[in-house]
Amino acid sequence: MQHLYEKVAYLKGLADGLGVDESTKEGKLLINIVDILDDFADAIVELEEEQDEISEYIETIDEDLEDLEDEIYEDELDEDEEFSYVQFQCPTCKEDVEIDEELLYDEDVDILCPNCKEVILFAEDDCCDGHCHSEENHDCNCGE
Repeated sequence: MQHLYEKVAYLKGLADGLGVDESTKEGKLLINIVDILDDFADAIVELEEEQDEISEYIETIDEDLEDLEDEIYEDELDEDEEFSYVQFQCPTCKEDVEIDEELLYDEDVDILCPNCKEVILFAEDDCCDGHCHSEENHDCNCGE
């Protein structure tokens, strides 16, 4: 911000060099304008310094928060890595969806498409009221 101080000093020098007289109305105006510009330069420099301090403080808080998140969510991150997903294409909306592999082996759960909310895989008890699950008679689209 040194350039602001230099510019204000230049204006003060011009006013002195021009022989601006403070006893005239115009002279008072010009001298006061230059003084106010000097005050503005001081205020801007103070704001810049405060903003630098706040930025450093925020960085410190961000680093501390990151450390806390690592400590708190460390176990959850490890558990998330254990999930494995199987990709299916929904027979209704034809969108590819990923399903938790553990759900595929749960015979009590209907698996719904997250896009169209239609059933992708039926629970064993719900599919066609259970009548189609013999090897000879399996003509539905239940995926069983």
